[in-house]
Amino acid sequence: MNLSIVLSTQPASFSALAYQGKLKENIAKIAELGYAGVELAVRDPSLLDLKALEAVVNTNNLVVPAIGTGQAYGEEGLSLTSTDQSIRDRAIERLHSQAVLAAGFKAVVILGLIRGRAGSPEAEDPAHDLLVEAIKVVAGKATQVKFALEPINRYETDLINTVVAGLSLVDKVGLDNFGLLLDTFHMNIEEKDIAASIKDAGDRMFHLHIADSNRWYPGGGHTDFAAIVEALDRIDYKAFISAEIMPLPDSDTAAAKTIEFMRSITA
Repeated sequence: MNLSIVLSTQPASFSALAYQGKLKENIAKIAELGYAGVELAVRDPSLLDLKALEAVVNTNNLVVPAIGTGQAYGEEGLSLTSTDQSIRDRAIERLHSQAVLAAGFKAVVILGLIRGRAGSPEAEDPAHDLLVEAIKVVAGKATQVKFALEPINRYETDLINTVVAGLSLVDKVGLDNFGLLLDTFHMNIEEKDIAASIKDAGDRMFHLHIADSNRWYPGGGHTDFAAIVEALDRIDYKAFISAEIMPLPDSDTAAAKTIEFMRSITA
């Protein structure tokens, strides 16, 4: 099992981040705990010392399986479905830069909250159309990079909440390098059967986020991770499993509990 954990490279208001900043120190901690990878949440690559980042990742023998982009929405309001063309253009340009970063690490680009919101039932279809158009532009330009849309629960967005809706979008986009990221926290809210939904996604699932039902570390809530692991085995999932969890009771404990628990159910 390839395990990673999310590290935000820049300050963020998003709460489900075990680690933020202090890149050299935190990447070393993640490696010492036994993780194989570190998923990087990157608001704006232009604000990073990319050579230094690559060096510290390589020094600690870690893989970067995915690049998170949601902070561009959360901190700057960039959205692929905004009614403001200039905002959509800026969101697309930001994703282009994040795709360049991802290509260097052979990482997946995550399309989470940067997809935006429809805002009303009347705006839902136009928003879907804008989303499809934007993904075709971004993923069509960086064909060597995989892009993964994350179904997110209804309390955070009204666009693409379920695996079924996500797979429909994948079909509409119609690009081999576009698939899904599934997240057990969101699935606990939206899916009738998490394991069955994983099997439905099959090889269109490019990445997986894990968090328990309360967004604590796995084992801190009531999610059936044994069934999830069995479903992953069924579809022969070989990509990374990445912890996107609250830093509770503290960052290091949450990270250590995650790897301890996941190893215990796959031993």
